[in-house]
Amino acid sequence: MTSGIHHVTLITGDVQANVDFYVGFLGLRLVKRTGGYEDARQLHLFYGDYAASPGSLITFLVWQGGSSGQAGAGQVSELALAIAPGSIGYWLERALTHQVKVDGTSQEFGETVLRLRDPDGVIVKLVSANLPALTMPDSGIPAEHAIRRIRGVTLLSEVQEETTAFLTRHFGFRSGPVEGPIQRLVSDMGDVLDIRDAAGFWPGAPGTGTADHVALRASDAAAVEATATELQKLNSSLTNLHDRQYFTSLYVREPGNVLIEMASDGPGFTLDETLDKLGQTLFMPPDTPDPEAMKVMLPQFGLPGEERTVYRDLIYKHRFFTPDDADGTTIALLHGTGGDETDLMPLAARAAPQATLLGLRGRSTESGVQRWFRSFGPSIFDQKDIRFESGALEAFFQEIRTAYRLAPEKTVALGYSNGANLLGAALLLHPGFVRRAVLVRPVMVLDAVPETDLTGTSVLILLGETDAFRPQGERLADALRTNGASVEVRLIAAGHDLSNEDAPAIGDWL
Repeated sequence: MTSGIHHVTLITGDVQANVDFYVGFLGLRLVKRTGGYEDARQLHLFYGDYAASPGSLITFLVWQGGSSGQAGAGQVSELALAIAPGSIGYWLERALTHQVKVDGTSQEFGETVLRLRDPDGVIVKLVSANLPALTMPDSGIPAEHAIRRIRGVTLLSEVQEETTAFLTRHFGFRSGPVEGPIQRLVSDMGDVLDIRDAAGFWPGAPGTGTADHVALRASDAAAVEATATELQKLNSSLTNLHDRQYFTSLYVREPGNVLIEMASDGPGFTLDETLDKLGQTLFMPPDTPDPEAMKVMLPQFGLPGEERTVYRDLIYKHRFFTPDDADGTTIALLHGTGGDETDLMPLAARAAPQATLLGLRGRSTESGVQRWFRSFGPSIFDQKDIRFESGALEAFFQEIRTAYRLAPEKTVALGYSNGANLLGAALLLHPGFVRRAVLVRPVMVLDAVPETDLTGTSVLILLGETDAFRPQGERLADALRTNGASVEVRLIAAGHDLSNEDAPAIGDWL
């Protein structure tokens, strides 16, 4: 077999900064964008050479806004990319020009190494290594200085000898030189696995800025399956065999607990896109339920030179989804208890396919779940917190008008359950902050209803026929009408949960 590294998968918390670094700064090509195979709500990006060749592929799971991890024992700690001997000076100057963090230069195994940090803090080493160059896309980087391919990765193992024996026995690598605490393993292709003795290290913690796994090459699916059978006979750690469309993969943890994948070279990434169109279409895994709904929940980004949303640091964490044929309408979304900023995007997209969606994330948490305001028990709400967060919501709508130039007459607020409760309270406490609102399964949460003037405010309230909270929703509708709002109440054949009738009702009202 031909051994070597197929790809390395890491985790990012900021998709736009990630694209700008790996495409814009390093000059790699975005060769595939998909929903995650383990979680379709997770964007997965693949970078590589022009032809998406095994040995060039760096992939990222996008945990947008996720918490940082910590590299430690049982993880891949460094990613090394090969450049031509003599190119270190070019890349050092380029890093300084692009304000990329530089950790300095060194000599490792007789090669000059420039250590950089990507936006998530991942250590990316550029190594002067005389490896065959793959064809990179035209990115403005001179061909003689372009990234050539993956040079290797560093694995942190508390059982260095066992890790070395496992990888040489089952994955075609051979023992190479030793330098200090590092045992180098070399593949037939010339790329390397550096096994660092991590005895006494802290254990790795998954999160943004860490690696998920390294994938090693197999010639075809049959070779992957043969290795799976061999490992099962030896009673190794649990193995998982998967068809990932573009390659067949096997997952196993080596004795030091690093997650290792074995991936076949084919069928490759041109299975569903032509070579010249690679990376332009978002694909979802075949078994994804309602793939179009899942797509609107994934974070968007722009390639270098393309338009992108420049996010502002505002009161609430938030995310936009802009359709290709946007009509200028923006729907601001307030999720229910336990949700996040993406939860209502499928509902809103079905109701208004041409609207730009703006998902907000509540700032209150109870028992580890996201909410919009505190409660002291079932239907016992913290009145001070409701008023405080209502004020914050009004201020947020003022901010977005300036920060994103959103026209008030084309902005709609839509809330579900706990989000609808805050939105209904804010309409009464801060009249006029939004002119059109949709409240799905709301209840009245204010102990005292203020007298105010809601003339010019239009509200749609969707109540579940069998919802135990329906009377409180009707009370809120009466309060809004009494204060001058134009209120339409529709009964949906449902309880408190969302139903298939909600989107058509919202679309009809809009």
